[in-house]
Amino acid sequence: MPFLFDACSFRYSRRIPVLEQLNLKLRPGCSALLGPGGAGKSTVLGLAAAALVPRSGSVRYRGLDACEERDRHRYRQSVGLLPQESRPIPGLTVREQVSYAGGLKGMTRADAWERAEWALDRVGLRGLRDRRSHLLSRAQLRRVGVAEVLVHDADVILMDEPMAGLDAEPAAQFRSLMGDLGSELSVVVSAARIDDLDGVNGALYDEVVVLDQGTLRYQGPAKGAAKFLPPVTEARRTLCG
Repeated sequence: MPFLFDACSFRYSRRIPVLEQLNLKLRPGCSALLGPGGAGKSTVLGLAAAALVPRSGSVRYRGLDACEERDRHRYRQSVGLLPQESRPIPGLTVREQVSYAGGLKGMTRADAWERAEWALDRVGLRGLRDRRSHLLSRAQLRRVGVAEVLVHDADVILMDEPMAGLDAEPAAQFRSLMGDLGSELSVVVSAARIDDLDGVNGALYDEVVVLDQGTLRYQGPAKGAAKFLPPVTEARRTLCG
């Protein structure tokens, strides 16, 4: 089942709208959201995760409406969001942190504890399960974030610029993990540059969506996306970071 964004509008406080009447269908598989800073990528992921609520319009997945109170709990169980910065929880071991994430999704303590072991094994961190999470590297914390999604058996994992700040080797390892996950569940990844997409011409992804200032510019194969990317001017670079 696809994500369906129907006439979605969103703004932070009284600022200029980030999204205005966005219509978008994200199909099952591996998708990439591509665009410069300020394009609306993180907002789309936040809406897809039901972490944000649109000012108007709706977001649906598997027949569940992220904006409806009666659907929200089941919706959030199906979807997991990996933010750009995965943060350790002070005092908790890696396994405890992943188990805690399962508890937040409604799992029993016993089920979350057992499932955390499997999730950490899946992301290659089983050997670090008893280490305090604040001692991990940035790349390892990204993997913990993935385990926090896997622990509650989500159908979709949303990743906000997961390659940002990673050195070449950890980034390559994380891309390999993403490729493995893509054979088991749907993956939606945001990226600021087309170079951040894996493989030749983003071969990992079934489709690429280009956003610019909250507007859909392109949706289709990765090889056709580059010409729709807006130039990043110095003024825009200063404003958007």
